[in-house]
Amino acid sequence: MRLVESFTSLQGESTHAGRICHFLRLAGCNLSCNYCDTRYAQSFDAGEAATVDDLINLAQNSGVKLVEITGGEPLASKETPELCRRLINAGFEVLLETNGSLSIAEIPREVCKIVDCKLPDSGMAEANDVSNYDLLTSHDEIKFVVSSRADFDWALEEIKRYNLESKCPNLLFSPVWGRVKFADLAEWVVKSRAPIRMQLQMHKQIWGDRPGV
Repeated sequence: MRLVESFTSLQGESTHAGRICHFLRLAGCNLSCNYCDTRYAQSFDAGEAATVDDLINLAQNSGVKLVEITGGEPLASKETPELCRRLINAGFEVLLETNGSLSIAEIPREVCKIVDCKLPDSGMAEANDVSNYDLLTSHDEIKFVVSSRADFDWALEEIKRYNLESKCPNLLFSPVWGRVKFADLAEWVVKSRAPIRMQLQMHKQIWGDRPGV
């Protein structure tokens, strides 16, 4: 596997937002969302070669017990399930952020899987692996990154179509930075009366688009 970044910062998204977290960003993504903010990790040749042992050591040396594996797309690396198991066995709380196009079946149940549901304006909606929804547990999360009102409405229909409220209580709606006004998304969420939660990218509000923070 290849590592693009290893750093400790605040978790900026998910139900864990605001917690101190150590991030392991792996290289390579099988999708190309038009709003991607980590294109520097998209190539499978990005970063440097690393073993599972290397990444375990980085996590241990961070002094932090919450670790997120992200990318790129971490499930594109065949070693990721082993990395998750090793981190769990070493006493870490593990978050895995995935684009939703690859199966989470091999990821340990204890891991918090943060699974994207790609919406039409991303250009990648056809890549969603909807079989993942039946593998989710109550501590997992589904993230909807909204580029427009049409995206928002489509997401609500997906929640109904797959009965996602019963599969995963953490349905997170996030605006694409610079495309949807925070106040607009907030209004849509409130008026929808849907079982969803709005989130903002805390790290971008603090540090902007700088990598590694």
